Amino acid sequence: MSTTKRKPQGLDSPLTAKLIKYGARAQVRAFRLTNGRIGSKWRIGAGFRKPVPTLLLNHVGRTSGRTFTTPLLYLEDGRDLVIVASQGGLPKNPQWYPNLVAQPEVTVELRGEGVRPVRARTAASEERAALWPRLVELYADFASYASWTDREIPVVVLEPR
Repeated sequence: MSTTKRKPQGLDSPLTAKLIKYGARAQVRAFRLTNGRIGSKWRIGAGFRKPVPTLLLNHVGRTSGRTFTTPLLYLEDGRDLVIVASQGGLPKNPQWYPNLVAQPEVTVELRGEGVRPVRARTAASEERAALWPRLVELYADFASYASWTDREIPVVVLEPR
């Protein structure tokens, strides 16, 4: 018997996308206003009982050239930070992912630390296989997201530079 939940109705609706967009903007604002005291922990879904650390990813749009900031869950792996392009199990990768592929030199903001320059790279298959169980341990909903989509969810390693 599978422990994976069914994909929620309306997950890929335009209204859900707008709610996520405006919720992310509010989280970025709260994070920056409080130096991460508010907005640095994800407490939704599996994060309700086991809050997950959140960073702000500052990246440049591959076509617009504009700077964007996206709040993301992360796993510490030594000096590296690991993020997941899950997009809640939607069929497409989130827009920040191709931005990182096009321009991997980015910065992140962490609670109490400020801005950290990093270089993004997609984890190779063996590395991804080793990281994935740790990511699911960090945030169990990643397993559900993977079951809801036909794409392999990219795992991105952010290395200090």
